[in-house]
Amino acid sequence: MTNRQVVKEVLTADEIELIKAKKFISERLDQVRDIFLFSYYTGLAYADISNLRRHDIKKGVDGLQWIFIYRQKTETPSRIPLLPFALDLLGKYENHPKCSNTGKALPILSNQKMNEYIKEIGNLCGIKKKLSCHTARYTFATTITLSNGVPIETVSEMLGHKSLKQTQHYAKLLDQRISNDMAALRDKLQQAENKQEDSESFTQAQKAITKKTAISYSYVIKK
Repeated sequence: MTNRQVVKEVLTADEIELIKAKKFISERLDQVRDIFLFSYYTGLAYADISNLRRHDIKKGVDGLQWIFIYRQKTETPSRIPLLPFALDLLGKYENHPKCSNTGKALPILSNQKMNEYIKEIGNLCGIKKKLSCHTARYTFATTITLSNGVPIETVSEMLGHKSLKQTQHYAKLLDQRISNDMAALRDKLQQAENKQEDSESFTQAQKAITKKTAISYSYVIKK
């Protein structure tokens, strides 16, 4: 019996934009969407966002705001420069009761509820993928960092991995996505080529019919 590798879902930049642009009537979904996007822009797992406190956010070597934590799962250090959108989300919830009363950075729900609502968000956005809290972390590693030329060593440091081997798994996910995208492109080009060939065949058939009709008409006139 062979061990089957579980395929991790990764979102494209366009799918992330769909989630960002979606208007929700429910405050619950709006809040869960924000935390999902915070994970997308930082690579933090659910447990690390749940444990994130305001005092974990400090100035880095560049004078900008960074996250400095030890990952709950591995107890390895993780240092993440905060991108503007992530900073905006922190500011949005700074005075939220669940944050101001506890020191938490974000008003996160239970893991079960988060996953349940993230799936609902995906359905409402028309995304045909199985989404979970961890999807955002996978997408940070691939779509937002590796795809944009961030060295795998840097990505590994931000993700708080114990070894580069763990991060190489995300690079394989990126390779698989590239393969899928190119397969879709090949199909599209083949369909266009087939359509062109059909059009040319139809044009030639029309010309043949027109020529035959003209010859028949000429024969009738002469007769």
